[in-house]
Amino acid sequence: MACEMLNIDSKYAKEMVAHALEDDPNECCGILAGKDGETLKLYRMVNIEASPYRYRMDPKELLKVYNEIDDSGSEIVAIYHSHTHSEAYPSATDVRLATWPESRYILVSLLDRENPPIRAFHIEDGTVTEEDVTIGSPA
Repeated sequence: MACEMLNIDSKYAKEMVAHALEDDPNECCGILAGKDGETLKLYRMVNIEASPYRYRMDPKELLKVYNEIDDSGSEIVAIYHSHTHSEAYPSATDVRLATWPESRYILVSLLDRENPPIRAFHIEDGTVTEEDVTIGSPA
């Protein structure tokens, strides 16, 4: 997979950060969906682990959202989650559980609660590759 620049509209970046802050001290999780790499919708998902150390999306909720994305002709642009007490970098657990090699994984860290960093990664076969992220309005 070629690594491309990921541009996240500022409204979705703010929504991911808000979700992370609202679910703190537990990790939040969700999905960005869109077309041609452009995000058109953010889906807040329930972290059924309710844990500050890991996340797992509810399989029934995930199936419903996946079907809605598919029916709309969109695709999953990225899967996001927060790290409440560590940097925005995939943990060993994140790497082990990364089962969507075609997707990007976005991490929001709450170490700096005033300005939480947002970073994106491609994870495939245990290899983590960071991708450039820009936050702003669509071009």
